[in-house]
Amino acid sequence: MTPLIEVQKIGKTYGSVIALRDVSTVVHAGQVTCVLGDNGAGKSTLIKILAGVHQHDRGEFLVEGAPVRFSSPREALDRGIATVYQDLAVVPLMSVWRNFFLGSEPTVGWGPFRALDRRKARETTKKALSDMGIDLRDVEQPVGTLSGGERQCVAIARAVHFGAKVLILDEPTAALGVKQAGVVLKYVAQARDRGLGVVLITHNPHHAYPVADRFLLLKRGAALGSYEKADIDLPELTRQMAGGAELEALEHELRQAGTAG
Repeated sequence: MTPLIEVQKIGKTYGSVIALRDVSTVVHAGQVTCVLGDNGAGKSTLIKILAGVHQHDRGEFLVEGAPVRFSSPREALDRGIATVYQDLAVVPLMSVWRNFFLGSEPTVGWGPFRALDRRKARETTKKALSDMGIDLRDVEQPVGTLSGGERQCVAIARAVHFGAKVLILDEPTAALGVKQAGVVLKYVAQARDRGLGVVLITHNPHHAYPVADRFLLLKRGAALGSYEKADIDLPELTRQMAGGAELEALEHELRQAGTAG
């Protein structure tokens, strides 16, 4: 089956700085590809390429088998790639339904008599959230009154409603407590079960492991490893994230130095 997204030996340089080097991965419909790495690992550069913010310098970026080079986020969105950033592009004082439809508001009438269809917007928002299993008290409430987890869930439901095929989530659980993070991961699984390909960016293997189907580990702009879930367990994933192999090599070197001494 053709992947929704495939990157092959993709690279990006900013002047003399190599931000990404020879990174390859795939995103399939109905699966979660998790990109793990610490700050500066290259996660942001990778998602900016996928989201159409930046263009790659080397390698191939394929969407449903066809090579692409997006010149704007709008182009990526038109191809069904929706990105939900960590800082969430919401207007806190506006209601949930106004934020849900921001820039795509339904209207009634025509020409100079066209007006915002508030009733349809409210009902559609409520149904779209309900379909994802999100039960908000009132879609009229300002989005700023929602918890961080609820805001992430509204953003996920919005992307699903507007026809995303691929959903890129940038550190959606980073600023959340355990319970809120669990809620967001539940909706990530919901999006996956509805047939979307999900790219989950995180630095937390404990958040990644329950929902992911494959893992891409990045370090200093290069792939540290790429695994199907069946090939790696949580302790090993955590060990690799913590630089376990490097620590073992260092320990071995120190032991040898001690013996030599």
